[in-house]
Amino acid sequence: MENILDDYAHTNGLREVDTRVKLLLGAGCILIGVMSQTPYAPLFIGLSLGCATVLLARIPTGIYLRLLAIPASFAVTSCIVILLLTGGGELLREWSVFGLHLAVTTESTDLALLLLARTFGGMSALYFIALTTPAVELFAVMRQLHLPQEFIDLSMLIYRYIFILIGEAIAIRNAQVMRFGYTTFRNSLSAFSMLAAMLFLRSWEKGEDLLRAMDARCYDGKLNVMDQEGRIPRGALLSVAVYLCICIAFMVIPGG
Repeated sequence: MENILDDYAHTNGLREVDTRVKLLLGAGCILIGVMSQTPYAPLFIGLSLGCATVLLARIPTGIYLRLLAIPASFAVTSCIVILLLTGGGELLREWSVFGLHLAVTTESTDLALLLLARTFGGMSALYFIALTTPAVELFAVMRQLHLPQEFIDLSMLIYRYIFILIGEAIAIRNAQVMRFGYTTFRNSLSAFSMLAAMLFLRSWEKGEDLLRAMDARCYDGKLNVMDQEGRIPRGALLSVAVYLCICIAFMVIPGG
């Protein structure tokens, strides 16, 4: 499962759609969601892009919901804190717990809902890009945007090493589990510390192996990627523009 994002990015139903179109759609939705002062636009973005990812890109619903649950858990925790500790507006409920005064107001409720909606919309847009677009094509678009070559090279190396480290960590942990390394809390602490130490050593070794391989292939300090060829289809651009206009229309709906 460690390569799940890249696997689906190469085999999804929207694989042949121009990368620049998908990036324009995703980036536009993220900006609209962040700027929106009401939850309507982010919720519309989250629902519509979620449906597009599952139905058009044919990403399994279970996988998509599992990925979405990761940021949702952090967002819900933050929303609870905001809901109980942010003042202002009409008082709805209040409690006193161990001398700490907790209250839910209309302003804290609106702020918590807005944060949850923005997280949902932003992550849906981000997953739409990640699950439908291979990373190498993203780097090609970054090059066309004339971003610094050093930034692109570092991004490519970091992205590659994420999966290398995940694979190494899974292999080491599986070996520890087979040797009953996590049977007790004390054993778990010892096994985790050994995993962290070995992961650092393995990452160092993998880095040296990569450097030797690049030198053997006459590496000159520049990683080449294939550019996106051709013009962006006008029909696709028009569709994205219409969709973003609809999102903006939701953004200007008054919050009541």
